[in-house]
Amino acid sequence: MVLHPVLSREQILEQVVSNKAYYNNTQNVEDPKIEAIFSNSDEQLLAQIGYKPELKRHFSTLQAFGVAFSIMGLLPSIASILAQGLVAGPAGCLWGWVISSILILTIAISMSENGSSIPTSGGLYYWTNYYAPPRFKTIFSYLIGNTNSIALIGALCSVDYGFAVEVLSVVVIAKDGDFEITPAKTYGIFVACVLLHIAITCFSSKNCAYLQTTSIVVNLAIIVLYIIALPIGAKGNFKPAKFVFGEFDNISNWPIGWTQLSAAWLPAIWTIGAFDSVIHMSEEVKDAEHTIPIGILGSVIACGSIGTVILIITFFCIQTNDIETDILGSKFGQPLAQIIFDVLGKKWALTFMVLIAFAQFLMGASILTAISRQIWAFARDNGLPFSRIIKKVNKKLSVPINAVWFGGIMSIIIGLLVLIGTVAANALFTLYIAGNYVAWGTPTFLRLTTGRKKFKPGKFWLGPVFSPLIGWTSTIFIVFTFFMVMFPANTNPDKDSMNYTCVITPSVWIFSLIYYYVYAHKIYHGPCKTIDDVDETSSEAGIDAVIDGVDPQGDSDKVSQTNVNVLEKV
Repeated sequence: MVLHPVLSREQILEQVVSNKAYYNNTQNVEDPKIEAIFSNSDEQLLAQIGYKPELKRHFSTLQAFGVAFSIMGLLPSIASILAQGLVAGPAGCLWGWVISSILILTIAISMSENGSSIPTSGGLYYWTNYYAPPRFKTIFSYLIGNTNSIALIGALCSVDYGFAVEVLSVVVIAKDGDFEITPAKTYGIFVACVLLHIAITCFSSKNCAYLQTTSIVVNLAIIVLYIIALPIGAKGNFKPAKFVFGEFDNISNWPIGWTQLSAAWLPAIWTIGAFDSVIHMSEEVKDAEHTIPIGILGSVIACGSIGTVILIITFFCIQTNDIETDILGSKFGQPLAQIIFDVLGKKWALTFMVLIAFAQFLMGASILTAISRQIWAFARDNGLPFSRIIKKVNKKLSVPINAVWFGGIMSIIIGLLVLIGTVAANALFTLYIAGNYVAWGTPTFLRLTTGRKKFKPGKFWLGPVFSPLIGWTSTIFIVFTFFMVMFPANTNPDKDSMNYTCVITPSVWIFSLIYYYVYAHKIYHGPCKTIDDVDETSSEAGIDAVIDGVDPQGDSDKVSQTNVNVLEKV
């Protein structure tokens, strides 16, 4: 007589849906044996994760830091988003930057722990798949992969849109205001910028690595010049400390409390972002377990602290008392351009705006590099339409050229929002925030809940007390930020002042789900295994034999039908 274990309904369901024949993907059924802390090399750890190396590791620790730091591009980013923060007044913008920078650091810490434990270019959706309950692994990772991809594309859109506005502001300054900025002109420059970035990113991976070093030097040089020149140009005509640290305004029709918690926080939230770009370069950096945390945390801390200094100096040097009319309503279309013009005059304003635009251009090149790696990784696991084409890597250049083109073309399409007007174009900024924050927060939330027993720390971990404390703090902040960026600029929006983020972001999920259930579920089963681990072991016999009378090595149709019958009975 054979004794069979008595399982609960939940146990039967979990065992059935974990069966190989159900998922048709051993990587999604047999948990990979990933032990980063005991790995001897990047290649060995990548093999544990399940992938063979296809990209060359050209990026040093400094260059990995440079990817995130150059994407953040402090002065260009502040120039692009300053108008949003000044709605809350100089003090509101400054303290909003400080508070949100600290909260963003909690996200960076949690992401660094995840990246040190499982460093792969697909990072966010891979971690989601790894820590999610068996029944939801595939669909959760599919949604996060799509969300992260579209969010990074939105980031490129917002960066290149900022570049287009800066270029046009240079023309306006040069012509003493005798030039009209139109949506068509802005979009034309935007498209030209994206095409140039595609060309640059299609160069070899090694050249892209050198570009990050150049970007670090350019960004720091502009910041140093700005910090020195602006106070000299002000000639002692500084605003009082009360103005800088205590002037809270509300140049909107929202209650002042909400303005201080939304508009005031937005500059830092948008600027200190895309640090997940270091994750997407995981398979091109050396000593990934150490490099990833250094690149993420170093870029966030540097941008948060240096950005605080930039804002303090900028607000001390403002030459007007009417921020709404003279700064936010500037004919240059750029608040920072007006501030520099008032302090240093036309020639210096032109010089700085040209330098800022150049740094912004480098930001776009860096972010397209990161976008292409995320898109390539997701296509490698068959997560995108035309994955077979997109996932191909140019062996000579060691660059996923098709993924670069896919990211660039999608940016040009989404960038059509620019033609609607300024308010619609601002959705490019918040689209990037909403999508990325969901993608950043989901794997951490799952690691703290359903996957807490599966988490094996890498070489960066804050321990059993501080790690979950910081993880939950980051999760709460992410939820708040997601809903915050959905709100329109005023309480009575129309088609011109609508915040299109609340339409675009849910649309990504809706169309992703439709595509998944119509077709993608046939080809996407979570992260695929492209290499056999050296120490690969067979799955436990108990899992394969959960359903009495089923032989996993036998007829697959019989197995599938048995699974269906068991599910129906349960």
